Amino acid sequence: MPEKPTLEFTGERFTPDCVREMAYEHWHRYAWAAELVEGRDVLDAACGEGYGSHLLAARARSVAGLDIGEEAVAHARERYRRENLRFDQGDATRLPYEDDSFDVVASFETLEHLEAQETLLAEFRRVLRPEGFLLISSPDRKTYSDDTGYDNPFHVRELYREELESLIAASFPAFRLYGQKLMFVSALWDLAGHDGLQLLIDEGGSIKRSSSPDYPPLYYIVTAAAEERFLPDLPGLSLYGDREESVYRHYNEEVAKHIRAGHLLAERDEEIRQLRAALGRPWWRRLLSRS
Repeated sequence: MPEKPTLEFTGERFTPDCVREMAYEHWHRYAWAAELVEGRDVLDAACGEGYGSHLLAARARSVAGLDIGEEAVAHARERYRRENLRFDQGDATRLPYEDDSFDVVASFETLEHLEAQETLLAEFRRVLRPEGFLLISSPDRKTYSDDTGYDNPFHVRELYREELESLIAASFPAFRLYGQKLMFVSALWDLAGHDGLQLLIDEGGSIKRSSSPDYPPLYYIVTAAAEERFLPDLPGLSLYGDREESVYRHYNEEVAKHIRAGHLLAERDEEIRQLRAALGRPWWRRLLSRS
């Protein structure tokens, strides 16, 4: 079987050749979305390499993957082929589609790459049918950047939760917010906190109960529609992992490396100590120790 073409990873777009944490985050969003698109016409806006559009097309009636990058679109057309899947080149803030063209618009990790976010949301609303819904994600500026000190060079405008909610509400009166974070699985949960239970032991030894994962999300996932009744019915918690448990396995491998390195350093330190002790003895004692 011929080897599938690959797109160079630059850090701006995810590619399926990436592994561990990044793979969990990106694949989980599309696997989660694929459960919602059965028999629907879908736009995957800013589709990048095309892997997500291809995954959605296994369930949807039709999928249009759109990206501004000429190289990305050419790659996607070559690598991913289904009868109900096409890839178009275009700007997500000026969508080349008629009004009311799609039942679902998915756009993951797009918002923070643009300054014209209000225009993007308005365009998504324009091409959605009246009963359609939007699936969109964006990192939480507080946990992604402020708390870590990380500066992603490809992000133009990251949002705090309140800013994201205001932005969505301007174009979509009905929406629900979900959080996403890795915990050796990728966890994605309803921030309204329904139908779940988590137990945490705090520093004082007290048990804290929560109806959903009690962690600050790294990413927000939003479902949005014109009316509440058009929002998809979703479980309160979604978990994603792989059979090889690659993130956990990599963690264990790194821990094992550090343990081996610690043992090696201890051996070297003992050798150095012995050499220093030997050099500190008079020359005639060093000669006796050799005999």
